[in-house]
Amino acid sequence: MKKVIVLNGSPRKNFNTAKLLKEAQKGAESVGAEVEYFNLYEYNFLGCRSCFACQRKGSTTEGICAINDDIKPILEKCINADAIIIGTPVYFSYPTGVFRSFVERLMFANHTYMVDKEHGGLQRRLDKVIPTGVIFTMNCPEQLASEINYHTILGENVNSLNHIMGYAEGLYSYDTKQFADFSKYNCDLFDEEHKNQVQQTQFPIDLENAYDLGKRLAQMQN
Repeated sequence: MKKVIVLNGSPRKNFNTAKLLKEAQKGAESVGAEVEYFNLYEYNFLGCRSCFACQRKGSTTEGICAINDDIKPILEKCINADAIIIGTPVYFSYPTGVFRSFVERLMFANHTYMVDKEHGGLQRRLDKVIPTGVIFTMNCPEQLASEINYHTILGENVNSLNHIMGYAEGLYSYDTKQFADFSKYNCDLFDEEHKNQVQQTQFPIDLENAYDLGKRLAQMQN
């Protein structure tokens, strides 16, 4: 049975990012995968501390960050998984700090500074492919996201994971609804009627795409 790890890098457990991740979970489960779901904001951890324990000659870390904290058991689950799906909202053009801290810890322990003399670039530490999906949610409309180069900024997270894990792809959910009830907040930047329309027409398509992502990654060969 395939094992899939789903990670929510949003502080909200039941809003846009979480909804998409839960659909991805359903997609993976639809093809028989066993899925574990984690809310990263529930854990006490920091990003990479640049201790280089994972890069020392003779290191026995085996792709798992040497720092013993709340997140280490989840990092170990990721390295032993058959697929990983991680989601994050976009705050001020970037993923959440919690998302970045987790990804740093995951990637750096599986990164090498060794040149792949046969294929070029850097050697991969992992001896298998762990297909990884990254779900980004944002209030920004797709056209504006393109104009301000979100695909480049956010895509670098996907590119790095693609190299480290062997395969990664991104899913982008645009123009999401930030508040359940706009009347409670000081906000005239967004048009509530427009946001409701997008939530009713586009977000269901995003949910379907998330379901397909989970299903597809769970079926990929390692």
